[in-house]
Amino acid sequence: MTTDHRAQVDELLADYRRSRDQLASVQRDLARVSGSATSPDGAVTAVVDARGTLVDLELADHAYRLRPAQLAQLVLRTAQEAVAKAAEGAYRALSPVLPAGTDPEALLRGTADLRPEEIAPEQVPPATRRRPVADDEDFEQRDWLDVDAGAPAPTPIRARRTR
Repeated sequence: MTTDHRAQVDELLADYRRSRDQLASVQRDLARVSGSATSPDGAVTAVVDARGTLVDLELADHAYRLRPAQLAQLVLRTAQEAVAKAAEGAYRALSPVLPAGTDPEALLRGTADLRPEEIAPEQVPPATRRRPVADDEDFEQRDWLDVDAGAPAPTPIRARRTR
């Protein structure tokens, strides 16, 4: 191999190593990203990682005074706020290494240059829809921790993301 080719190969290898080191640094930065949010009343605190995965959820004692549907909505809103904060941290970690004009939000969302109308709306399976809560149901007075052993378990209320 001639000296010119050897110098080119050495330069390419050095560029590769720098890129790899930069990628490792960004990955470490992303691994440290998290988002935390607390509801305005302090009843719920949610912590998510850089991908928006819920990694910690704290419910204050007074959270259990809420009706189940109210608590579920409060948890969802608080977790969504934590996800937004984590996303901001991820954008900041990615921005320095992305080409100019690249939208880090679109990159993380995985939607690239798709417009919202090009993305199919989220389908919610019927099994996850909540049953309506009757106005006369009094969840405030119900003791959720002392359920009768012979009584049927209360129907779980599943919260779903609202837009």
